[in-house]
Amino acid sequence: MALVPYEETAGMGLQKFHKPLATFSFANHTIQIRQDWRPLAVAAVVWDTNYKPLNENYKKLNGKYINMTKNQEEMKDDIAEIKNTMEGFYNRLEKAVDQISKLEDNIEKHQGEQQLQTAIQETTTKASFMLSFKLAKASKPLSEGEFLKECMIETAGLLCPESKGKFEKLSLSRRTATCRVELIDEDLANKLNSKAEFFKFYSLALDESNDVKDTAQLLIFIRGISDNFEITEEFLAMEPLKGKTRGEDLYDRVSTVIKKMKLPWSKLANVTTDGSPNLTGKNVGLLKRIQDKVKEENPNQDVIFLHCIIHQESLCKSILQLNHVVSPVVKLVNFIRAKGLQHRQFIKFLEETDADHHDLLYHSRVRWLSLGKVFQRVWELKEEIGAFLKLKGKSDEFTELSDKNWLCDFAFAVDIFSHLNELNVKVQGKDQYVHDMYTNVKAFKSKLIFFSRQISDKVFTHFATLATQKETIQNVKKYSKSLDDLHAEFCRRFSGVEKIDQSLQLVACPLSQNPETAPEEVQLELIDLQSDFVLKEKFSSLELRDFYASLNEATFPNIRKMAQKILVLFGSTYVCEQTFSVMNINKAPHRSSLTDEHLRSILRIATTKLTPGFDALAKKGDQQHCSH
Repeated sequence: MALVPYEETAGMGLQKFHKPLATFSFANHTIQIRQDWRPLAVAAVVWDTNYKPLNENYKKLNGKYINMTKNQEEMKDDIAEIKNTMEGFYNRLEKAVDQISKLEDNIEKHQGEQQLQTAIQETTTKASFMLSFKLAKASKPLSEGEFLKECMIETAGLLCPESKGKFEKLSLSRRTATCRVELIDEDLANKLNSKAEFFKFYSLALDESNDVKDTAQLLIFIRGISDNFEITEEFLAMEPLKGKTRGEDLYDRVSTVIKKMKLPWSKLANVTTDGSPNLTGKNVGLLKRIQDKVKEENPNQDVIFLHCIIHQESLCKSILQLNHVVSPVVKLVNFIRAKGLQHRQFIKFLEETDADHHDLLYHSRVRWLSLGKVFQRVWELKEEIGAFLKLKGKSDEFTELSDKNWLCDFAFAVDIFSHLNELNVKVQGKDQYVHDMYTNVKAFKSKLIFFSRQISDKVFTHFATLATQKETIQNVKKYSKSLDDLHAEFCRRFSGVEKIDQSLQLVACPLSQNPETAPEEVQLELIDLQSDFVLKEKFSSLELRDFYASLNEATFPNIRKMAQKILVLFGSTYVCEQTFSVMNINKAPHRSSLTDEHLRSILRIATTKLTPGFDALAKKGDQQHCSH
C-alpha cells in the first residue's frame, strides 16, 4: 500500500482508487476501505506486485510467480511464505486504516469545535446587534449598553449561573454599540432601496426644524406603493442645512437624496409640507422646482402638492379671535405652576378641597391637543383656582374670573376647542389615507354649519359648557358668526384637497360613483367593476388596497393606476413632527455632541417598520474591529 497526494486530475490508473468505497482481497481476507480522503489531501492506493515470468515453468499465484518444477515441500514453503507475507501486509494495512480513521475523527472533532466556537461567536454578535438596535429604537444613549450588560451578567448569575460566561462575552461598549447602529442603518437603507426598485409611485413628506444646536434639519419621509399594492412608509433622509434654507438649497438636498436612491422623478405622485414659504414659493420655492423637474421627465405627470391637514386644522383656530380668553388662562396656569412652592401649595389645596383634579396642565404651543385640555381642566377647577388666588391675595391680578361675559366666552372656547380636539385626534397617526383624513374634515365642516344653526336657534345640545352660562342668550349671534367664520376658514385652507376630492371619493367608494362624472380613462372600467357581483362582494370583505390588488391588471389598468396614486399620498407631515420629537430626545442639551450622521442612523432605527437582517449583520459584524 502507498499513500499518495489526492488529485482531481489523476490518471485512469489511479481514479479507481479514488472511489468512496473500495474492496480488496488478500489471501483469505477481504477488506473494504473508505477512499474519500479529500479533506486530508490523501488517496489510499494499493498496487499488486507484478513480476515478469522467467519461462513457462513459472505460474502466477496470489500475485507472485511460483516455480512449478519445485517439489511439493518446497512449494508448500513458498505458499506458506506468501501466506505469511500477505497476512502481515493485511495486518499493517488494517493498522494504517485504523490510524487514518482516528486521524479523520480527530479532524472532524476539531472542525466541530471550531464550528461550535464560530456559532457561539455569531450568536453573541447577533445579540449585541439586537440590543444596540433596542437602545436606538428606545432613544437611549448608546453608552447605556455597558450598564445593560452589567445588569444582564448579575441577573444571569442568579437565574442561570451556567450561562453567565456567555453574557460576559457580549460586546456592548459605547464604541461597539455605535458601530452596530451604523451597520444597522446601512442595512435598513439597503432594504429600503430594494423595495424602492418596485415602486409604481411614491410620495414625499417634508418638514424642517432646528435641533438643540440651532442646525436646521430637513426631514424627508417616503411612501411608496408596489404593483401588488404593498405600501412602504419609511424614513428616507435627514439633511442638515448649515447655511441658508432657501428653496433652491432645499431642492438641492432633496434632489441629491432622490438621485442617491435612484428614484425616477416621473414616479413622484405627491409632496406634502407644512406650508412654509421656502417650501411652497410659487416662483422659486422647493415645490415649484420639483414640479419643473417632473415635467422634464414626464410632461403628462402632475405632482399633487398638499399642505399638512393637521397643520391646516390648527391654523384655522386663529380665526376664532379668542386671544382675550387664551392669554389670561395661560397666564393663570403659568402663575400657579412657575414656582415650585406655589405649585405644591396649590396641589395641597386641591387635595384639601376634594377637587376632581389634582393639578393643572401646562400649555405647549408645539402640542396640538394641549390648549383644549388646558381649557377643560381650568374650567373644571375655576372655583378652586379662585379660592386659591383669594387665599394668596392675587385675585386682583385675575379679574377675568369674576367677569361674567369673559366666563361666557371662556365656556364657548372650552366647547369649540373640545370639538377641534376630536377632529385632531382623528386625523393624527401614521399610515392614514388622505381620503379618510379629508372625510373627517368634511364632516367637521358640516358640523360647524349645524352648530351655527343650532346656536342661532338657542339650542346648545353640543355646547354643554356654554349652556351653563346665563349670558349665553345675549351672545348667540356672536358665537354663531364665529362658527361661520371658522367654517369659511376651513373651506379656504382645504381648497387644495377639495380639488382632488372627486378622485379621493372614486378610489374610496368606486361602487357608488357615477361613471359619467368620472375621468374618461376610467369610465368604462368603472362600469365593468360596478357590474361584477364577485368584485362587489370582494369590496365589502377586503381592505381597500387588498381589493385593488385583486383587480385584474389587464381589465382594470387605469383604475388600478388611479388607486395607486391616491393611496400613496401623504395627508400630513405627522411622521416628520413625531420624528422631530425623537430628534429632540436624542440630541438634547446633555447629548448635544451627537453627530448628524449618528443622529440620522438613530432616527432611521427609531421610526422604521423594517426588520434588520441580524444574521447577516452578525457575520459582517465579526469582521469589524470595534472596541469591546
